[in-house]
Amino acid sequence: MAGVCPYGRFTHAVVRGIPESFGKLADGGEGAATELAKAQRQFGVLTGALRQKVGLQLVEIPADPELPESWRMEDVAVIQGDTALVTRPWKQQRRSEVEAARRVLAELNLTVVEMGAEEGVTGGATLEGSDVLFTGREFFVGISKHTNHRGAEVLADTFRDFAVSTVPVCGGTRLKNICSMGGPDTIIISNTDGARKTLRVRCLRFLLTDHHYEVLTVPEEAAANCIYVRGPSKVDFLLHPTAEECPDSMQAFQKLTDYTLLPTACSEATKLGGALSSFCLLINRKPHAF
Repeated sequence: MAGVCPYGRFTHAVVRGIPESFGKLADGGEGAATELAKAQRQFGVLTGALRQKVGLQLVEIPADPELPESWRMEDVAVIQGDTALVTRPWKQQRRSEVEAARRVLAELNLTVVEMGAEEGVTGGATLEGSDVLFTGREFFVGISKHTNHRGAEVLADTFRDFAVSTVPVCGGTRLKNICSMGGPDTIIISNTDGARKTLRVRCLRFLLTDHHYEVLTVPEEAAANCIYVRGPSKVDFLLHPTAEECPDSMQAFQKLTDYTLLPTACSEATKLGGALSSFCLLINRKPHAF
C-alpha cells in the first residue's frame, strides 16, 4: 500500500492553544463548568510531554478566542501518510476552525484534500477526526451525532488503500471517547455500559475484521483514550489519563510492561467531551520533507 509505515511512528504534532473562551460552545452557549487556568496548565504538560519526552516536533497554532472549541485539533483533519483530509465538523460554527489547520498542513508539504462545503459536492457530509480510529491497517469511523455515513464515504474515497468500516456510536459521544490505539496491534476499549452498548452493535465489528488485534480493557471511559507513539530507538510511549482521573484503570496500563507510560491530566477537556487525543494532529513526515 502506498504511504504505509508501521503504526505509531510520528515526527510532528500540530496543536492549538487553549483560548480564553474555553468552556463555551461554538454556537455561543455555555458548556460544562471548567477552569481555564487549569486547562491551560494541562495543555502545557501535554505539549511538553510530546516535545520533550516523546521527541516530536511541535507546531502550535495560536489560540483564537473567537473559536472556543478550536483546541479540538483532532476533529479538523484525518491524516495518513502524506495525505490530509480536511474535515467538515458537524456544527456550522466550527467549520472555520479548519482554515488555520489547512495552512499548516500545506506548509508541512502534505497533500491536502478538501471535503468541500457545497451540499452538491459532499451530499451534506460531516466528519470529525475524533470519530476516526486508524489502526495502521484499516479505518473505523464512528457514525455519531458528529459524523454521518456520507462523511465516512468521503474518507473511504480519500484513503482507497485501506478498508473503512463504520461503527454506530450510541449517545452523544465520539468513537475515540471509548477506544483508541494502544500500540500497532492493540486497541484500548472502555468497559463502561455505554461502550459495551456501542461495541455490541454489528457484532463487535472491531473484532471481526481480517486483522487480529489485542484488546486492553479499561473500566473507566476516560481511560480508553490514549496517545501511542513509537519513539526513537523503538521506544513505545503511551500518554494516558492520570491515576487521579482514572484510578481503577492504572492496573490495566501496568500490563504494558515494555512501554514508557506517561500519565497526562486531561480533566478539563473531559468535562467538555474531549480527551487526550483531541488536542493534536500527529504527522509522520518523510525525511525529504525536512
